[in-house]
Amino acid sequence: MTGFLLLATVFLIAGVLAVPLASRLGLGSVLGYLIAGIVISPILHWLHVDIIEIQHFAEFGVVMMLFLVGLELDPKMLWAMRRRLLGLGGLQVAVTTGLIAVICMGFGLSWSVALALGMVFALSSTAIVLQTLNEKGLMQAQGGQDSFQVLLFQDIAVIPMLALLPLLAMPELADVAGQVSADQHGDGHGDGHGDGHAAMSLVEGRPGWQVAMITLAAVAAIGVIGNFLARPLFRFVAMANLREVFVATALALVVGIALLMSLVGLSPALGTFLAGVVLANSEYRHELESDIDPFRGLLLGLFFMTVGAAIDFGLLWGNFALVIGAALGVMALKAGVLYALARMFKLTGSDRWLFTLGLAQAGEFGFVLLSFTVASHVIPPEVAQIALLVVALSMLLTPGLFILYDRGIAPRFLQAQDAAAEDIDHRSKIIVAGYGRFGGIVARMLRQIGEQPVVVDYSSHQLEMLRRFDTKVFFGDATRADLLHAAGIEDAKMLVIAIDGKDQITHLVEHVARHHPHVHIVARAVDRGHVYDLYSAGAKDIIRETFDSAVRAGRAAYEALGIHPFQAEQLARRFTKADRDLLVKTAAVHKPGVLLADNAEFVELAKELNARMEEELLNAKDGFGVDGHQGWVPPPANVGSDPEEGR
Repeated sequence: MTGFLLLATVFLIAGVLAVPLASRLGLGSVLGYLIAGIVISPILHWLHVDIIEIQHFAEFGVVMMLFLVGLELDPKMLWAMRRRLLGLGGLQVAVTTGLIAVICMGFGLSWSVALALGMVFALSSTAIVLQTLNEKGLMQAQGGQDSFQVLLFQDIAVIPMLALLPLLAMPELADVAGQVSADQHGDGHGDGHGDGHAAMSLVEGRPGWQVAMITLAAVAAIGVIGNFLARPLFRFVAMANLREVFVATALALVVGIALLMSLVGLSPALGTFLAGVVLANSEYRHELESDIDPFRGLLLGLFFMTVGAAIDFGLLWGNFALVIGAALGVMALKAGVLYALARMFKLTGSDRWLFTLGLAQAGEFGFVLLSFTVASHVIPPEVAQIALLVVALSMLLTPGLFILYDRGIAPRFLQAQDAAAEDIDHRSKIIVAGYGRFGGIVARMLRQIGEQPVVVDYSSHQLEMLRRFDTKVFFGDATRADLLHAAGIEDAKMLVIAIDGKDQITHLVEHVARHHPHVHIVARAVDRGHVYDLYSAGAKDIIRETFDSAVRAGRAAYEALGIHPFQAEQLARRFTKADRDLLVKTAAVHKPGVLLADNAEFVELAKELNARMEEELLNAKDGFGVDGHQGWVPPPANVGSDPEEGR
């Protein structure tokens, strides 16, 4: 017991210390876990820990991850993304796998080993790329969106890869592994595993047609469980109203399906993925996701730490040139394939390079596949160790690729964007920056009253789609002063800021408020804290992007409780005005750059005003002068809205 507690303490402390530091340095959590494993490797060696045994246990995190991937696969979303998902993603995986396999065969590896290595290196790092794209605000760019679709296809492609790899098994590797096991355990009887594992198989020693029938029956059983048995089971368990019982049921479902797949000789990950897809439209989907996700995160973290701890540094130094050359070669080849696909699918400018460099590394699923190939006797352990070092090194180099993009490549395309900005041949007193789900509605409402605003958007894909509907939108980055000048900011009366990203919105508000104070700014706020930043920056009207829809939801809740629609509207307007007044009063003590919770003066005032507002709303019987008792009436002619009130 003491040894187990010591081992658990070592792993937990290593992860808790390394991952936040790696994330702060922009390396991502996966690299943090890898580094943590490398650091504790000497300690584990001193404690005589069997890293491979721990790794086999931690691999269940991958099984859980693929269950969650299946839960997220909405068929409608996949159908809408089918062209680029299958085109970009499918071609990237197929072409990269084929080229790497051919090169490996040229170096003397057998075709089965070469094909397995091609699959391993074809995958990119979902964890690193998505985290970096979100942190840098690049997810909405066309290059970011296409990167996400390729990563999604790769995650799905892992399933058939796991099913295919055992078919590439090399009998000679299995014989060697069996001899080693016999030597270690007394001809297979030292620990009982030799006979026990065979007895735990439903297909061992059966004819091929029986194996096929049993396998199909197991897959069908997953469909039956997901469609007909899971819902009644979860309803029954929910009657206990105990979260731990529901968690236990969710774990039992995943573990049981994984066991069923193992008994018929299939990948447990394949079974749980199929179960996730079957349950994707279940009303219990979100509860299952929240229950499984913590276990998935911990086990995956443990898996990546064991990968780092299992790195053979003696092998690295002994094959330093080979590992470095292979890592750089894999990244260069993948970049070449990605660049060709970017041109084929008409990605232009900086988006093409973001797509090319962002996905050039190998990924965390490479560790999973390598471990699986060794266990399935597909790749010799010594080759897998070299490949593991190549995957890890390529991931370690990924932050440098994004730095290269930010500082060396993206600025080169600003000139081309300037030329695009100069083509703005339309003038209006209103400029709308951003034509997504927020700015598009504002622009359409302005056209409804006869205004034709100048609309600027930074997504070339969005522009291409809008122009098919004869919607006039200009390409460009509205946060740049030269583009604002080209759009006519000097003569404009209003700027509606509907772009994504807190920092970009705040920067644009500060620039326009300082250099063009005559322009009335209507700014999109991401959240309540962002409202205060924009208020300090000089925005005239601040619209929280989810506030009005949330108020409408509250009004619908009133009506569902039996409150008359007119009274519900009065209550909603009363709350809106009270909340707006609260924002204006607390804005006076807001300190830019200081978290709201760390501003003692703000916290005290907000608590006092919140309590007062709730009491007034609870006791109030009438509105605040904006509603009539017989219906909604316009405000008096001499009353205008206060432009300084953040909404």
